Amino acid sequence: MTVRIQKVLSDNGVMSRRKAEEAVAQGRVTVNGRPAKIGHAVDPMRDVIAVDGARVYIRKKTQHYYIMLYKPRGYVTTTSDEMGRRCVTDLVSEIPARLYPVGRLDRNSEGLLLLTNDGNFANLVMHPSNHISKTYRVTVRPDINDEQAARLASGVMLDGKMTLPATVLVLEKQEGRVVLQMTIQEGRNRQIRRMCEAVGLEVARLKRVAVGPLKLGMLQPGQWRELKASELTALRNAVSKKGQGEG
Repeated sequence: MTVRIQKVLSDNGVMSRRKAEEAVAQGRVTVNGRPAKIGHAVDPMRDVIAVDGARVYIRKKTQHYYIMLYKPRGYVTTTSDEMGRRCVTDLVSEIPARLYPVGRLDRNSEGLLLLTNDGNFANLVMHPSNHISKTYRVTVRPDINDEQAARLASGVMLDGKMTLPATVLVLEKQEGRVVLQMTIQEGRNRQIRRMCEAVGLEVARLKRVAVGPLKLGMLQPGQWRELKASELTALRNAVSKKGQGEG
């Protein structure tokens, strides 16, 4: 049974698929002593795979983990950081597997973040064509008017392309600040912050509270839990419905 080289490296916790493709392109990966190519089909139980000259030992069966983390502010969404900043994977270090974040939250944002060692699951959630919804609680300053709310909902221009329609609800208003609930169907870089900036709003706090049918619930900053089987099923069903054009 053959598998693509980047999937083997990802499934065995060596590196993410994207990093694996980069390593292959750089000539750092060999199969039976010869440089691998991107998409190279290997038999992980027979072929000798090495990265930077170090042999990769294949797990007979990979136990997959699906983690929901409340990412606190001040943490970066990476597995390591050259600047020595705190990484989200530090918060799940007791899990006996190398986990990767599914998507991103910028350093000053907080809330629901998924982590896994299942590359297929990560691709399912992150693939742009699946349009998995993401819901945020956004505190903006100083106020919001009907025109700004309408622009956020209908779409704003970012990097020469309009954002998809969003759902925007005003949850509460106080002097000098407004709390919104925003649901978007895509995941561009720093999208919520940039959308708000585009209509003249300053984001004071940004918290992701849901990804598709998954809700942050009562988790506190820095806490995590494994997803329930029913939650995994609900998420996969949501992707399936999107693919069929339902909702």
